[in-house]
Amino acid sequence: MNETLKAIKNRRSIRKYKAEQIGDAELQAIMEAAVYAPSAMNQQKWHFTVIQNRETLDKITDTTKQYLLKSSISFFVERAESPDFNVFYKAPTVVIVTADEKAMFTNFDCGAAAENIALAAESLNIGSCIIGMASALFESEKAGEVKKELGIPEGYKFIIAIALGYKDIEPPVPPKSKDVINYIK
Repeated sequence: MNETLKAIKNRRSIRKYKAEQIGDAELQAIMEAAVYAPSAMNQQKWHFTVIQNRETLDKITDTTKQYLLKSSISFFVERAESPDFNVFYKAPTVVIVTADEKAMFTNFDCGAAAENIALAAESLNIGSCIIGMASALFESEKAGEVKKELGIPEGYKFIIAIALGYKDIEPPVPPKSKDVINYIK
C-alpha cells in the first residue's frame, strides 16, 4: 500500500495526547500541507492560527464551556458539564481555521486544508482531531474579542479547529461501511 493510502486508512480522531509539544519541523511540515490544499479558483481565502500556548488554550476551553452550558443542544450541555471537559482534549497544539466571510466555497476549501493537516500529522505519527464544537465560542458575543486576541483577520469567520499532539492512545479501527458507494458504469 502506498504511503498516502496508508495515512488515510490509519488516521483516527485522537482524544488523548501526551503533554509534550510537537516539534517545530513537524509543525512546519503539517502547516505546509495545509496551504497545499486545493481552494476554489486558487483563491486561498483561509487563515490558520496555530496556538501552542497552554494558557491561551485553557482560556478558550473555559470560555467555550460557558457558552456550551447555555446551549439549547443537550449533547453540548452534557459534554460541557463533564468535570474533565476540554474542547481540544488537552492537545498541546491547536490550529484554528478561519476564512474570508465574503469568499465563495471557503467551507470546502478549509475542509480540504483540515484533512491535509490531519493526514500530514498521521504521516508523522502525530495525532489529530478535527473539532467543530469550538464554533460555540466564535458564535458568542465574545467572538470579536477572541478573534482580535488570536490575530484572526477582520472579516474572517471560524470554520473548524484541529487538535494536534503526540498520541497517548491507539484507538481501535472502527468498522467502515462500503455499502455507501454507488457505481454507475
